[in-house]
Amino acid sequence: MSRVQNITEGPIVSTIFRLAWPVVASMLLEFALSVTDFFWVGRLGTPEQDAIVSSMIVTWTAFSVISIIVTGLTALISRAIGAKNEARAAYVFRQGIHTAIVVAAVFVTIGFILTPSILKFMKASPVVLGYGISYLRTLFIAVFMFFINDAFGAAFRATGDTKSPTIAMASGTALNIVLDPILIFGIGPFPRMGVTGAALATIISVFFTLVIFLILIFKNRLGFPLAGIFKIKPDFQLIGKLFKIGLPISVQNLTFVGVYWFLIQIVHHYGDAAGAAMGVGNRMEALSFLTSFGFSTAASTMVGQNLGAKKPDRAAKCAYGTLAIIIAETFVISIFFISIPGTIARVFSSDPAVIAIAVDYLIILGLSQLFMGIEIVLEGAFSGAGDTVPPMTVSITGSILRLPIAYFLCFALDVGIDGVWWSLTITSVLKAIVILYWFSRGRWKLKEI
Repeated sequence: MSRVQNITEGPIVSTIFRLAWPVVASMLLEFALSVTDFFWVGRLGTPEQDAIVSSMIVTWTAFSVISIIVTGLTALISRAIGAKNEARAAYVFRQGIHTAIVVAAVFVTIGFILTPSILKFMKASPVVLGYGISYLRTLFIAVFMFFINDAFGAAFRATGDTKSPTIAMASGTALNIVLDPILIFGIGPFPRMGVTGAALATIISVFFTLVIFLILIFKNRLGFPLAGIFKIKPDFQLIGKLFKIGLPISVQNLTFVGVYWFLIQIVHHYGDAAGAAMGVGNRMEALSFLTSFGFSTAASTMVGQNLGAKKPDRAAKCAYGTLAIIIAETFVISIFFISIPGTIARVFSSDPAVIAIAVDYLIILGLSQLFMGIEIVLEGAFSGAGDTVPPMTVSITGSILRLPIAYFLCFALDVGIDGVWWSLTITSVLKAIVILYWFSRGRWKLKEI
C-alpha cells in the first residue's frame, strides 16, 4: 500500500496544519538546539559566542547552496505525486541524492581549506579568530551530512509525509542538546573541549539523523520504489532541470547570506559584544523564521500537488490559508520580542554591553516578524509552483538594499549599531509588500515545469 499522501482534495485548513505541524515541531527543536548551543557557549565568554555567530553565517551559506537541490526536488517530486506518477518521483529522488553528495563534497573541501581566510574577511578579532578556526573546521564535517539530510527531508515532504523527516531531525536535535554541555564542559569521562565540543556534538547528532533517514528509506517510508539507487547514471538533463528550478531560490538565499558577510563586518566595527548581541537576535529570530518555514513547506507541497492535479484555484486557497495562519503566529512572536527584550537577552549573556545592544536589536526586530513570515510562506508557495523567479527578484533586491541602508544609518547618520538592525527591519517590510502583490497577480498558476 502506497504511503504517498495525495492532498488535492478535502479540507484545506486541517491539511495545512497536518502538513505543517511536524515540520514546525522539528523546527522548534532546531530552535531549541540553536538556543541551547548559544546558551552554553555563552557561559564560556563573549569572544566564544562571537566565534559561533561568525561561523553561523558560513552554515547559512551551506544551506543556501543545498537549497538548489532541495527546491528542485520539492517541485518535481510533488508535481509527479500530484500526477500520480510515482515512478517519476522515484527517479527524480535518486538523481537528486547523487547530486547532493557531489555538491556537498565540493563545498566542504573548499570551505575547510579557506576557513582562516573566511573568518579574517569577517574582521573577527584575533581572539575570536582562534576559537572560530577550530570550531568551523570541525563543523564542516557535519555540513557534508547536512546536505544529504536536507535532500532526504525534501523528498519526504514533497510526498506529503512531513512526519518521517521530523522523526529523523528531531531525534538528532535532541541528541545534540544533550551532548552540548557534556562536550563543551567535559562532564564525566569526556575532556573539556569548549567551542570545538559544540561542533563535535553537531557532527554526532547529524550523523545520527542520517542513519535514521536511511532506516526510514529502506523501510519504504517514502512510498515509491528505489531499486537501482546505487547504480543509476547521471541524467544531466534532469539535473539541469533541478538546478533551473532551484537556482533562483539558491541565488536569492546566497545573496541574503552574502549581505550578512558584509553586515558582520559593520557589526564587528562595534566590538565583540556587538557580535555576541547579533547572535542573541539571530537565535530569537529563528523562532519566527523556523515556524514560518514549517508553514512554507506546507504551502509548497499543497501548491505543487494541486497544480499537478490541475486545480489552480485550490492551490491559491491553500497558499492564502497558510498565509493567514502565519500572520497570526508571527504577530504573537513580535509582541514577545518587544515586551520583554531585557529578560530574553539576559538568558544568553551576563555581559552588560551585550545585553544593552541585544535589547535594542530585539525591539527593532519585533517590528518585522509578521512581514518576514509573509515573505517566507509566499516563497514556499511560489517554489511549489516551480515559479522561483519572483521570490528571487524580491529577496535579492531587498537583501542588497540592506548594505547601503546600514552604512548610511550607522556612519552617515551616526545611529550606531542600531543602524544595522533598522536596515533588516525596513527591508523585511518592503519585501513582504512586494512579494504579496506579485503573488496576488496569479501568474504562478500558469507555470509549466
